[in-house]
Amino acid sequence: MKKTILLSLAILLVSAGLASAQVIPSFSFGAKAGLNYSTFPSNGLYNNDNKAGYLAGVWARVGGLGFNFQPELYYTSKNIDIKDEAGNTNKAKFTSVDLPLLVGGKIGAFGLGGRFYGGPVFSFSVNKDQSLSGATKEAVNLNYKDANYGIQLGAGLDIRDFSVDLRYEGGLNKIGYGPDNSHTRVSLFSLSLAYKIFSL
Repeated sequence: MKKTILLSLAILLVSAGLASAQVIPSFSFGAKAGLNYSTFPSNGLYNNDNKAGYLAGVWARVGGLGFNFQPELYYTSKNIDIKDEAGNTNKAKFTSVDLPLLVGGKIGAFGLGGRFYGGPVFSFSVNKDQSLSGATKEAVNLNYKDANYGIQLGAGLDIRDFSVDLRYEGGLNKIGYGPDNSHTRVSLFSLSLAYKIFSL
């Protein structure tokens, strides 16, 4: 009898935790940083050696009923070594302000849970013609006509105020690189650590 009562109480507590985590609307804001590994497919003229890059920025999350919307804004660097047919190596660095608009779900309770999400990402290049502040302004104003497009899919693990995210990003349009302005789609994997600064 005691075991039945204890089991019933445990089930009730877990159910209440899941319900409160998934039903009650919430808002969270935080910072994130991490590493990425970019892949730039070779096109016959160039042999591309992929390198690690980095990302750093902020995120927000609005959730309810087990689903959430998570926009992010971060600065990212994607690196690559480009080798031509003559064996010459040129180091290329792509920097941008990225704006993912992700939709996903969460399971778990009591500060521990797993997330899955996906959505579009808009990348605004930082280069000699556009500063970091200019790219950030374009991202905030969502000037999508001046952006490169991609799709992100990923999963994360929440441990109280910290989150670990593993993500794949596939480019949808081609970007130019190399001496003769060759074009390729960019894909990358990223691993990041996020911290929740506050939540409502």
